[in-house]
Amino acid sequence: MTLPIRPASECRYDLISLGECMVRLSPPGSGRLEFANSLEVWVGGGEYNVSYALSRLGLRTGWVGGLVDNPLGEIVRRHAMSGGVDCSYAPVMPYDGVGRDCRMGLNFTEVGAGPRASVTLYDRGHSATSKMKPEDVDWEKLFKQDGVRWLHTGGIFTCLSEHTRKVAAEVLKLANESGTIVSYDLNFRSKLWSSEEAIATTRPLVPYIDCLIGNEEDFQSVLGYEIEGVNEGLSDLPIESYKAMVRRVAGDYSNLKIVGTTLREVVSAGVNNWSAILYHAATDIFYQGPEFEGMEIEDRVGGGDGFASGFAYAFLEGAEPQEAVNLGTAHGALLQTTRGDTSQITLKELRHVAGGGSARINR
Repeated sequence: MTLPIRPASECRYDLISLGECMVRLSPPGSGRLEFANSLEVWVGGGEYNVSYALSRLGLRTGWVGGLVDNPLGEIVRRHAMSGGVDCSYAPVMPYDGVGRDCRMGLNFTEVGAGPRASVTLYDRGHSATSKMKPEDVDWEKLFKQDGVRWLHTGGIFTCLSEHTRKVAAEVLKLANESGTIVSYDLNFRSKLWSSEEAIATTRPLVPYIDCLIGNEEDFQSVLGYEIEGVNEGLSDLPIESYKAMVRRVAGDYSNLKIVGTTLREVVSAGVNNWSAILYHAATDIFYQGPEFEGMEIEDRVGGGDGFASGFAYAFLEGAEPQEAVNLGTAHGALLQTTRGDTSQITLKELRHVAGGGSARINR
């Protein structure tokens, strides 16, 4: 086995994700927010998306994040339930009728078209997840009695507040001690915290992480690793320079087993070139996923989460690194063919595309 993953028979959950889930509001099609007279309602969040996707692929998953006892909280809870995601460990917080103390986070997303990029506008202050404290969840029961094979979280959860930083530090340490594989998506969001804050918070967490996910900007802004030969806007990335940087990170943190990143070249808002690479530290080998040239995109939000969930699924099923990066890359590509943040992809579709299958009509 590539990773030392606990047997399924010992654990109630194959994967638990820790992070915020929000209600997303989007104009239909590629409309603009300021001119919208109707908004589509979607559900999603960087970490939540991984649990939801793996449940669709047949694994036993759960999500831990803050809920509020009002209809918006119920939108999230029912979405999770409909996808088979367990929310029994998600703390439910009282609603004061206004949202001064606690509320569900919102995001407003415009899906771009042509030269106009997709845009996300956050409205997530005072959210239930940002208010979470370590004592809100019985973590000992979750990891040591129920058992969890894989924990997924990341920088979006950690950056929300001082509370979530304390939760992340405690939970990653406990998961590591319990034999749970930990994956962490660096996911830098400049609207939510500075690079200096991100580096100071994240570096102490890395010793408890097995699988690290991030692009070139994430490694620079969240861990402080520079990549030689890139321009200031990171529009030209020499892949060998990136690989050298990944090897430096793995050399500094010997606990890291897997480092993965997506490779995206933006041709237009609706057409991207898409692939991914995965570094296996034990063998010092980089594995390349399939290349999707001129990939047509319906909604790019969640593509990176699709990659993370695809390769986590592969490793949980006992796959080797090449199959893992193939499934991760294909899942990230497929997720961008549908609206919304969360996966609508089936395992049959995923294996077909990861195996090189075409898009010919299925009659």
